[in-house]
Amino acid sequence: MKNVLAINAHQFYPFSEGKLNQSLTEKAIKQLADAGFEVKTTITNNGDGFSVEEEIEKLKWANIVFLQMPLNWMGVPWSFKKYMDEVFSVGMMGSLSQGDGRTKEAPKKNYGLGGLLKGKYMISVTANAPKESFNNTNEKFFNGLSEDELLAPMHLNFKWFGLEPLETFFAYDVMKNPEIENDFIRFEKHIKEELVDKV
Repeated sequence: MKNVLAINAHQFYPFSEGKLNQSLTEKAIKQLADAGFEVKTTITNNGDGFSVEEEIEKLKWANIVFLQMPLNWMGVPWSFKKYMDEVFSVGMMGSLSQGDGRTKEAPKKNYGLGGLLKGKYMISVTANAPKESFNNTNEKFFNGLSEDELLAPMHLNFKWFGLEPLETFFAYDVMKNPEIENDFIRFEKHIKEELVDKV
């Protein structure tokens, strides 16, 4: 069975209510369910909080973690950072990873390689930045940085627990110059090629 945990990590703001992230999450869930995947969901900013133990069980159950998030200040929204601080921190005590991977016999080796999960993850991002601002040394803010280089901390967090990456999806320039219908088309193609057809 292909088990997917779909996490919607949008953070509500009056100027950014989360409709796009919700729509992308719903599209992924429907597409995966239609393809025979079993899907469980988590919304990190749902107002009711979440159960740490339930989330750990979901992560152990899943062989695919799908994370839908906006790019907030070059990283994850605070509600998902809270999720990581609470769920991941408990999980590293033996249920999701064997501490930080090091042993008493080799205290200087294998840091970060104690992950106990077997599976893959995909990050899907909505960003206000245009596509042209990445991978481009003429654009001085990112200065040639790629999308995945910007997301390196998140990739390392998933690697910590033993998960392997699938190709990242980005919807660009979603506030100032949105191309939502085209984003939906690209997203559905991405989900098919990276999850439905590959996993």
